[in-house]
Order: sequence, then structure tokens, then C-alpha cells
Amino acid sequence: MSNQPVQTVGASGDKVKVALAILAAIAGVVGFYVLSDKATAIRAAALVGGLIVAVAIAWTSTPGRDFLNFSKEAVRETKKVVWPTRREALQMTAIVFGFVVVMAIFLWGTDKLLEVVLYDLILGWKR
Repeated sequence: MSNQPVQTVGASGDKVKVALAILAAIAGVVGFYVLSDKATAIRAAALVGGLIVAVAIAWTSTPGRDFLNFSKEAVRETKKVVWPTRREALQMTAIVFGFVVVMAIFLWGTDKLLEVVLYDLILGWKR
């Protein structure tokens, strides 16, 4: 028997809230451009206000809360990552650059070898 959770269909109210949140965000962006003759602070306030209203509306919906929980979990997971020290990062970068140089030389040599074999030996075209 499967032990997977059953996903239920969201309420239509949540869909309406998400749609309103999208419309509020669009209204903020449109307001920013419509108010092009006003001061930058007023334009920025229209944009930020629209986005804040959009977030507030979305937060009250189930998908909005799920997204907020996902965001919190993502931040929590990034805190668990063991980041390399500066020395380790520089060493890894040097190894990558060294490998790229070696591969570039190898590919250049292979190209020149194939050029000599194909044009000089097989086709007889002398440069």
C-alpha cells in the first residue's frame, strides 16, 4: 500500500486571492509607469505599495502560506551549508583554471595533428 499524502484541490477562494495578488502587483508596476511625470519617490511608493498589497493578499491564501513556509525552509537549509573558506575557494578555482588550460592545449594539439594528417598526408595539400 502506498503511503503518499493525498493532494486536495484548493478552494476557489484561494485562486481568487492569488489572482487579486497578481493584479495588485501588476497595478503597482503600471502605477510606476503611469506616474512617469511625478517625482521618483511617488513612483517608487506606488510600486512598493502595490507589491506590499500583493504580498498581503497572497499571504492569506493557502498557496501563499505554502510559499512562505518553503521560503523559510530554503533559508534554513542555506544556513546548514558548509561554505568553503577563502583559501579552499581559491584552490578550487586555480584547479579549474589549470584544467581548462590543459584541455585547451590538448584540443589545440589534437586539432593541429588532425590538420596535418588530413591535409598533408591524406589529401596531399601542402600549405
